[in-house]
Amino acid sequence: MIRVLLLLMLILSACPACIEAAPVLREGSQLVFTSRQMGVPISGEFARFDADVRFDPKDVKSSGATISIDVNSIDAGSDDATVEIKRRTWLDAAGYQRAEFKSSSLARLGPGLYRVTGKMTIKGTAREVSAPFSAKKEKDNWLFEGKFVLKRLDFKIGEGAWADTDTVDNEVEVAFKFYVPASSVKNK
Repeated sequence: MIRVLLLLMLILSACPACIEAAPVLREGSQLVFTSRQMGVPISGEFARFDADVRFDPKDVKSSGATISIDVNSIDAGSDDATVEIKRRTWLDAAGYQRAEFKSSSLARLGPGLYRVTGKMTIKGTAREVSAPFSAKKEKDNWLFEGKFVLKRLDFKIGEGAWADTDTVDNEVEVAFKFYVPASSVKNK
């Protein structure tokens, strides 16, 4: 359950300013999450997500990303956990089929290192999130990689008895790896 939550959060807040109106390449790209249930790490991922990205390494202010995640594509590591995480108490996949992230700013932290900030919406609740990431050119693609921590209760993930953080930690680590065609990156 927690794995699914983490992955959703990662997808929504991850991919910072990726590429100039370019789609993320499916092969090699991933959106994964890790949470802890009774102290045990649980990992999961989202199989389907779309991203519209812009990235100009010489003008980060014009860079940005919009990411949309298919909540029903979550894999929480087991059939039972995947069914449970989609329920109303957790991600409410029937009522909120998509989670979204829209960047509002991008800042350079150092050579090849950046921080993206934006609004993530999960289960109808929007919050500002920020994630550090690296950007590097690999052959014909740009690779954007990073991770950040989401607080599940900020998004009403795990309501009722599941709001107890002694059972399921509030923090979910979201990690992303996005490949974008280098031909779509602006170079001034």
